Amino acid sequence: MEIVWQTPANPPEKDDYIFLNGRRHVRPYYFEFISYVKNRWAGKTIVDLFAEEFKGRPYDYYVSAVKCGRIQVDGEMVPVSYIVKPSQKISHFLHRHEPPVMAWDVSILQKDPDVVTICKPATVPVHPCGQYRKNTVVGILQADHGLSPLFPVHRLDRLVSGLLILARNALKADFFRQEQVVDVNINYNAREGRSTAEVGDSCSDFPTKGKAACTKFTRISTNGTHSIVLCKPITGRTHQIRVHLQYTGHPIANDFLYLSELAANPSAEGTSADRAACSSSFGLTPQDCSSDKCEENTREDFNTDPMCTNCPNLVPKGYDVYEEGLCLHCVKYSGPGWVYECPYPDWAFLS
Repeated sequence: MEIVWQTPANPPEKDDYIFLNGRRHVRPYYFEFISYVKNRWAGKTIVDLFAEEFKGRPYDYYVSAVKCGRIQVDGEMVPVSYIVKPSQKISHFLHRHEPPVMAWDVSILQKDPDVVTICKPATVPVHPCGQYRKNTVVGILQADHGLSPLFPVHRLDRLVSGLLILARNALKADFFRQEQVVDVNINYNAREGRSTAEVGDSCSDFPTKGKAACTKFTRISTNGTHSIVLCKPITGRTHQIRVHLQYTGHPIANDFLYLSELAANPSAEGTSADRAACSSSFGLTPQDCSSDKCEENTREDFNTDPMCTNCPNLVPKGYDVYEEGLCLHCVKYSGPGWVYECPYPDWAFLS
């Protein structure tokens, strides 16, 4: 089998996707990860560097990868005892598996010469990050609609759905970003991946560590158990709406990370994030979240790699394939002389 190595310059294509059981998967592909030796890496052997800095794979894998040329320095094979130097180019050639996302389409709401607005599906990240590259809003729009380049004007969390504005050139992106950034009252813990609301006074002897944040809430409707709430974030901090709702004692109904009774034990059996809460609260199931494309006849095979630590599975190790989106949806963005809107999701209409 001839191996074709991809780089970030290779655009996603329609054939890269497999639709299966209500999920959009990416056919695993060979990819060159490129990094440059940092000063703190210098002086280490190439194998020790990877074993210490990239702990997702066992030590023996890195030994084999160096020996067979899957890990190279400045485009050349090196021995496992090779000592790296600052600024050298390190290439790691991998059989890349991306996590699946829900199979909803990325629907275009409005397409102008300078701006595209879309309705972002939940579970789909906005742009390449972490394990995601093709299974992103930017990647899917390029594969399905040939839209490139795109410059996200703002971002929505991966599990959040709704209106997303993308500029089609850097000049238009700069126009949207000419807004004043306000210091904000939320403390984000990157290690835990969650924020906390802080109570305190910046003028007191014990000022808060976080940044000040402000969100306005208005209840639109209720069925006696759940409510639909309009949220207007005045500032934009990580998980701001989610943590402010938790602080008021009314967390998002399927937000596992911030549900007060579950937050202390995120590994509790039977609380697989948003799926359990969403299905019990709103009657949603994974089947409801699938599109007409998700038929069994799209179950194509893919080439496995004997050195890949994810093969023969389609989904990368450690990922919950049944993850669902939050009941949090972006409806409207506006500014001086412009406004963009997105339709409400089905769950926003309580029975």
